[in-house]
Amino acid sequence: MIKSQLHSNLLLLLAAMIWGFAFVAQRIGMNYIGPFSFNGLRFTLGAIVLLPFLASKYGTRQDTGTSSKSTKQILFGSILTGLLLFGGATFQQIGLQTTTAGKAGFITGLYVVFVPVAGILLKQKTGIFVWAGVILSAWGLYLLSITSEFSMEYGDFMVLIASILFTGHVLIIGWLSPKMNSFRLAIIQFSICGGLSLLTAFIFEEPHLSQIIEAGLPVLYGGLFSVGIAFTLQVVAQKEAAPTAVAIILSLEAVFAAIGGWMILHEYLSFRSIIGCLMMLGGMIVVQARAQTNKPS
Repeated sequence: MIKSQLHSNLLLLLAAMIWGFAFVAQRIGMNYIGPFSFNGLRFTLGAIVLLPFLASKYGTRQDTGTSSKSTKQILFGSILTGLLLFGGATFQQIGLQTTTAGKAGFITGLYVVFVPVAGILLKQKTGIFVWAGVILSAWGLYLLSITSEFSMEYGDFMVLIASILFTGHVLIIGWLSPKMNSFRLAIIQFSICGGLSLLTAFIFEEPHLSQIIEAGLPVLYGGLFSVGIAFTLQVVAQKEAAPTAVAIILSLEAVFAAIGGWMILHEYLSFRSIIGCLMMLGGMIVVQARAQTNKPS
């Protein structure tokens, strides 16, 4: 059992690292193509990569609920997750044009805090650990993003909107995922997000084949590794890993984003920003670990 959990934790750590470094790939990719083109290509590629898993042992579980009403709810929920993913990915990608990979990683990760706070609107109980996480994260966001003129930088604000949209996405996924196969749900939402992004790219951008080829490596990383491989690692690893360990390890995605930005893009974080990042990470871990611990087995 211990060896199995260690193996699962290592897989989750690898997934967090892949997702963290994806912020670097997203920034590099936009040196060649626009945000809609990049998202369209990577999410479409990600959907294609996941198709074989529908026939694997991880994709054989049938969707629950066979009534006409349940089918309509599943269809509506699947489309909604794709729309929210499209909105979140769009704002995140636009924000990454002017903010750093590290800052984007930490601000995006705030959805971990926003989800239980949004639960208040759904009349769910919110304990002291959630509010402690909210205070830590809010203070950390202030240190990370608010300037001396008491204003938030444009790129950071765009990523913050993305985090709010990802909050809605996570809430819908939480309701929908027990009702249908995980890979089918992923493929549907990735296809919707990719298709809408490509359509928007042809309207507002002028993607050329030569530019797409130049952005090939970042797009492949975003589609093949970030969407395809890391998602699969999470699905496989969470079958054995302890819920609290899952929460803490996946929160490290933001840390890997900052490390990747420093190593590859030579991005710099001031001492104030580092303190802000640490406070935000602490808030994420407190909220998510507590929430996972309280889940029934």
